[in-house]
Amino acid sequence: MKMKVLHIEENHPSLIEGLDLLGLQNDLAIDDSLPEVLAKIGAYDGLILRSKFKIDKAFLLHARNLKFIGRVGAGIENIDVQAIKNKNIYLINAPEGNRNAVGEHCVGMLLSLMNNLKAGHDSIKGGQWDRDGHRGWELSGRTIGLIGYGNTGKSFAQRISGFDVSTLCYDILDNVGDENAQQVSMEELMTKSEVISIHTPHTAITRGIIDYNFIEEMSRPFWLLNTARGSAVVTEDLVTGLKSGKIMGAGLDVLEYETRSFSSIFSDDKLPSALEYLMHAKNVILSPHVGGWTRESHIKLATTIVEKIKKIFF
Repeated sequence: MKMKVLHIEENHPSLIEGLDLLGLQNDLAIDDSLPEVLAKIGAYDGLILRSKFKIDKAFLLHARNLKFIGRVGAGIENIDVQAIKNKNIYLINAPEGNRNAVGEHCVGMLLSLMNNLKAGHDSIKGGQWDRDGHRGWELSGRTIGLIGYGNTGKSFAQRISGFDVSTLCYDILDNVGDENAQQVSMEELMTKSEVISIHTPHTAITRGIIDYNFIEEMSRPFWLLNTARGSAVVTEDLVTGLKSGKIMGAGLDVLEYETRSFSSIFSDDKLPSALEYLMHAKNVILSPHVGGWTRESHIKLATTIVEKIKKIFF
C-alpha cells in the first residue's frame, strides 16, 4: 500500500514530483482550516508543512498513523520536538536548502548599510546630490561576530572571507569553528566585534538575546544583522541603541512582530512605535523574511526534503 502524504502549504512543484517518483500518494489541503486538517490527518503517513499550524500533542492525538513530518525550511519552533520523538515520528527539515541564500542576503544587507545605499537612494529621489553626507565605511580590516554557527552562520562566514576581515563565532556547541571563523567566548565576541550577525534558532535561550544590556556591553558601536528569528532582538532596545548611536545601523530580514507563519507584520491596526521608527530610519534596512527565500532555495528546500525522505524510507 502506498504511503499517503498530506501537504498543507504550497511548496515548489519538485517536492510533489519527487515524492510521486518514490511512489507516494500526495494529497493537497492547502486551503484547509486546522479542524479540517485534524479530521483527515489520521489517514496519512506523512505531513508536509512550513509554519501554518503548530504541531503539538493535541495535533498528534489525531495523527495516529504519522511516520514523518517534513518541515520545508530550517526552523522547527512550531513543532513539539519531544512529542514527535515520543511517537517515533521522523522530523525532517531542510536547513541546507536555503543556507546559501541567507549567507548572500547577509552580505548584501551589510554592504548596503555600511555604504549608506538606502539613504543615498532616498536622498537622490528627494532631489539632493549629497556626496559628503553619504560617505560609507569599508568592510576590509573589520571584525565580524556571528552568534550561532550552524548552516547559515557558516555560509555567511564563507562569503565574507574574501573581504579581508577577521570573523569570530560564538555557539553553544563546542568545536564548531573552522577556517572561516574562530570560535570564541561571548565576552571576546562582544569585546572585538564591529558587526554582529544573528544565526540562531528560536529557543528559550535565544529569545531576546540582543537586548539593552547586550547593546550597552558591546565595547564599541556596531552594525547589527538579523536573518534568523525576530524574537532574538528586543525591538524597543534596538531602537534605543540606534538613537544613541551605539548601533550604527541594522539590517533586519525578520521582526518580532511577524505572525507564526511569517506572512505579515501588519496584524494590528496600529503599528508599535518601535516598528514605526525602524520603517523610517535612514540607517535601517528591512526585508520581508526573504533571506532564505530565493528562486533557487525554493527548489533546494523541496528537493532536500525529498532526498531525506528517500534516504529514510527507501
